[in-house]
Amino acid sequence: MNIYVGNLSGDVGDDDLRQAFEAFGQVTSASVIKDKFSGESRGFGFVEMPAKDEAQSAIDGLNGKDLKGQSLNINEARPRTESRGGRGGYGGSRGGQGGGKGGYGGSRGGQGGGKGGYGGSKGGYGSGKGGRGGNR
Repeated sequence: MNIYVGNLSGDVGDDDLRQAFEAFGQVTSASVIKDKFSGESRGFGFVEMPAKDEAQSAIDGLNGKDLKGQSLNINEARPRTESRGGRGGYGGSRGGQGGGKGGYGGSRGGQGGGKGGYGGSKGGYGSGKGGRGGNR
C-alpha cells in the first residue's frame, strides 16, 4: 500500500520516515518529496508497505503523532490523476494570457483578446477592426 505522509518537518529525511514506519512492518520504500530547484523538503512524502494490514496499523498508529516537532498527517495515497494543469494558460488552445477567447497566442485572438490581437488566427497585430495599421 502506498501511504501519503503530510506535514513533515523540513529536517525529516528518507531514513527518518523509513524508521518511523518500520516499527509497524516491512517498508519497501520511503521518500520525502523535495523541491527540484532548491532541494528543500516540500513537507510531505510517501511510504510503500507491501502488507496492507501492516500499512493500515502504521496509518492508525502514526497519524497525528509527533515527528521532529510536527504532527503527522497520514492516510492512504490516492493515485495521481493524468490531467495536470487545465485549460487556457499562456498560449493555450482557447485563450492564454488574458483568458477568454483571446490571450497571447490564443487560437481566436491574442493579446488584446476578441477578434484581433497580437498574433491571433482571426486577426493579429495590425489587422482586424481598427488594429494599428490595419484595414480601415
